Amino acid sequence: MKSMTGYGRGECAQDGFKITVELSSVNRKQAEVSVTLPRELEMIEAQLRDVIHRGVARGRVNARVSLHAAEGKISVRKHINTALAKAYAAEFVRLGRLLKISGEVSLDQVLRAPGVFQTDEELAGTEDLWLAVEAALNQSLTALLKMREREGAHLAKDLASRIGVMHGAVDKIQKQAPTTAENYRQNLLTRIQAAGIENLAPDDERLLKEIVLFADRSDISEELTRLQSHFQQFEDCRKAKEPVGRTLDFLAQEMNREINTIGSKANDAVISREVVTLKAELEKFREQAMNVE
Repeated sequence: MKSMTGYGRGECAQDGFKITVELSSVNRKQAEVSVTLPRELEMIEAQLRDVIHRGVARGRVNARVSLHAAEGKISVRKHINTALAKAYAAEFVRLGRLLKISGEVSLDQVLRAPGVFQTDEELAGTEDLWLAVEAALNQSLTALLKMREREGAHLAKDLASRIGVMHGAVDKIQKQAPTTAENYRQNLLTRIQAAGIENLAPDDERLLKEIVLFADRSDISEELTRLQSHFQQFEDCRKAKEPVGRTLDFLAQEMNREINTIGSKANDAVISREVVTLKAELEKFREQAMNVE
C-alpha cells in the first residue's frame, strides 16, 4: 500500500552539463503528470511522462527538470552547425536565382538563420543527453516511490485500526441482533397492557404475526455478513502489491451502504449506538483512503 504524496530528487552530470530532476506528488483520483522543462529539453517531454506513468498509477506528479553547466565546466560554449549553414547558403543562392535577385549571400545572413548559431544549452536536447536525464529521473522516481511506500505503511496501520473498531462494533451488533425480536415482543405487550387492553394472551395469533413481521423487517444478518466480507477484502488489499486506492474507495462506499441499511432496519438502542460508531469510523476510513495510491 502506497501513499499518493512524496518527493524525490536526482542528478546526473554528462558532457559538461548537470541535469537535476525533482518530482513531487499529491492526491488525485486519476494519474496526472505536470512537467516543467527548459526550452532546450522540450522534445523529451513525452519520454519523461512515459517513465513517470510506469512508476505512478494514481496521484498528480509535478516534474521539474533543470539543465545547467556542471562544476568546473565552461558555462556556455558557442557552436556553428556547419551542415545547416551550408544548406542555408545553397537555398539562399537558389532562391536568388529563382527570384532573379542579384547579389552574394553574406556570412551574416547565414549566421542569422535559425539553428546555425547554437550554444551548449541549445544542443542539450539531443538524444545523447536523454541518457543523463533518464538517469536523474530514475533516481528521483526511486526516491519518490520509497517515500510513498513509507507513508503508505503508516496509512495502512491507521486504516487497519479503523477496520478494527468497526469489526468490534459489528461483533456487538451480531450478539445483540437475536434479542431484538424478543425485546420488541416484551415492549409490545407492555404497551398493550398500558393501553388497558385485556384478554390478550402472549401467544395470541395477532401478536405473534406482528412479531414475525417485525423480525423479518429487522433482519440484518445479510448486511452483517457483507460487512465481514468487506473487512476481509481490506486485509487482502493490505497484502496486495498493486495500487489499491480505488478498491478502498469502493469498499468504503459498500460499507456505508450496509451500515445505513442496518441503521434503518434495527429498532434497538444498542444496535443504534454501534451504528453511530460504525459511521464515525467509516468516515475516518474514507478520508484516509483518499490518500492511498
